Amino acid sequence: MPETISLGRGITLRCIRQSRFKQGCLSLQLLRPMAREEAAFNALLPAVLLRGTEKSPDLRAITLRLDDLYGASVGAIVRRLGDYQTTGLYCGFIEDAYALEGNRILAPMADFLRELLLEPVLEGEGFSRDFVEGEKANLISAIDTVRNDKQLYASAQFSRLMCREDSLGIPRLGEREDVKRITPEGLYAHYRKILRESPMEIFYVGSREPEAVAELLRPFAGSLSRQVLPLPPQTPFHACEPQNQVEALDVAQSRLCMGYTTPITFGDARFAAMQLCNAILGGSMSNKLFTVIREQMSLCYDIGSSYNGGKGILSVKAGIDASQEQTVRREVERQIDACRRGDFTEQELSAARQTLISQLQQVPDSPGSLESYYASSLIGGLNLEPEDYIGKLTAASREEIARAAQTLRLHTVYFLKGEGQ
Repeated sequence: MPETISLGRGITLRCIRQSRFKQGCLSLQLLRPMAREEAAFNALLPAVLLRGTEKSPDLRAITLRLDDLYGASVGAIVRRLGDYQTTGLYCGFIEDAYALEGNRILAPMADFLRELLLEPVLEGEGFSRDFVEGEKANLISAIDTVRNDKQLYASAQFSRLMCREDSLGIPRLGEREDVKRITPEGLYAHYRKILRESPMEIFYVGSREPEAVAELLRPFAGSLSRQVLPLPPQTPFHACEPQNQVEALDVAQSRLCMGYTTPITFGDARFAAMQLCNAILGGSMSNKLFTVIREQMSLCYDIGSSYNGGKGILSVKAGIDASQEQTVRREVERQIDACRRGDFTEQELSAARQTLISQLQQVPDSPGSLESYYASSLIGGLNLEPEDYIGKLTAASREEIARAAQTLRLHTVYFLKGEGQ
């Protein structure tokens, strides 16, 4: 696991030491409970911070700063990790050992990260109006992309329906109307509040010793006035009444979404078995849903499943003709029943296992993938090294997978029906 160092006042540094990359990365995230009233604020904030600082007041000046750091990069982080939303900044940069002799990259990069976070361009009692309005337009455009892509739209509507009493039902980027209402003054007030109250996670991937990285960051941490509020613990799915909903739209292809609940979540000894169950059902190259319902029976255009281990939700989603809805629903149930009986071939099990293991073996391939994995694992609640995770996947038996499948219960069905079908 990463070496963890407390920088004080609710600020935690996690160092993943790797010497085989020419690149390193540094990320900073503020942790917030996922909440409708602030999701849009948290999604907008890092984009506004990246528009300029007191010393580098526009994008051109920032680009020149990054060019001086051997083409380093900065970007926004807006993640949903269980019941939490994280908002922050990510920096990628060349390792000091690969810069010209005498040049340092990590130290000025860490200082630039501090500058981006703590020295924004202000106007009166708020952020720059031009920055805020420009980034609001970009965020609304990103939200509208979901609305305009009916596959994404159906998935979003399904989540809102099934998880209407759970944080998972809140869109990661917030709602369009909430973004429109944000003012420069309101965003700045929110920024000051979360900077003061929120736990802060800093991840470093690179070759420097953890204590040397901590020394670079302690002056920054010590400069903050903080009254950190504890986060509520991560929780499994907040169940509500099961739902069946049909929505008619003028679309060429109907979308069927079926949501199942299971008590198996992160930390459960059966977690790896449920991951394999999902891969066998619809999450690998040789999955049952695609092989039987798509290839053999030609009942859908596309079909697959996904498993949210933080919430204990398995979702099946398919593109179909409206006339095939009931038939596809029955066939999905048949394939889940097959998993419950352990009725899957050695080839299906081997393909599922290899799919998941290959994904984990790719984690150490770049600083960014390491940062993403450990941030998701440690903040989201999985707390497993990739090697340990692979061991659990390798050890899970057919009987354990079948018993995991037996915990699945159909909860919600959402059907986006094409009006012309």
